[in-house]
Amino acid sequence: MDNYITGSMIRQHREKKQLTQQQLADRLGVSSKTVSKWETARGLPDISLLLPLADLLGLSVIELMKGHSIDNGNRSANLLRSLFYVCPVCGNVFHASGEAVVSCCGITLPPLIAEEADEGHRLTIEAVEDEHFLTVSHPMTKRHFISFLAFVTGDRLQLVRLYPEGAAETRLQLRGHGVLYWYCNRHGLFRQKHPARPRLLQDGGR
Repeated sequence: MDNYITGSMIRQHREKKQLTQQQLADRLGVSSKTVSKWETARGLPDISLLLPLADLLGLSVIELMKGHSIDNGNRSANLLRSLFYVCPVCGNVFHASGEAVVSCCGITLPPLIAEEADEGHRLTIEAVEDEHFLTVSHPMTKRHFISFLAFVTGDRLQLVRLYPEGAAETRLQLRGHGVLYWYCNRHGLFRQKHPARPRLLQDGGR
């Protein structure tokens, strides 16, 4: 049942709503045996029942499918909560401003975990007129390349796709405080705050 929905999530929130299996079944137009099968991982709800089931349990469809409640403390959907997903089959890039269930090519994609760049994935930034020229010193072969560069602020996303045998560079308008992201198809997602915080001088600046 954990293919796309968690039975324990249904049971937990049904009991929280003080509903019996029969009461939940009656409201959905199914049998209590059907609900029992869902909760014990011996059956799956039809896709058409996901929205009414989530409504009855007081959940979003995403929470139901993820298998846990999502506590969204920022109701304004701040883009700085951005998550990126990349399909390993076709290379499609997906962006969400919070937790999401993302599938591509028959695969449920995990969100990418961004890391600080290592020496082989350093990003350089050069101001050019009213824009910034971004470059990653990195191979751009068919098997090893930078897939995209992005800049995310609280209310704006700029994302540029890059392709093998091209150049790992682009121009973006880096206005305000935000986060730069770039993705290597072999080594994953990297991030850097912009403007970068100055490093503290050792020995009190002496």
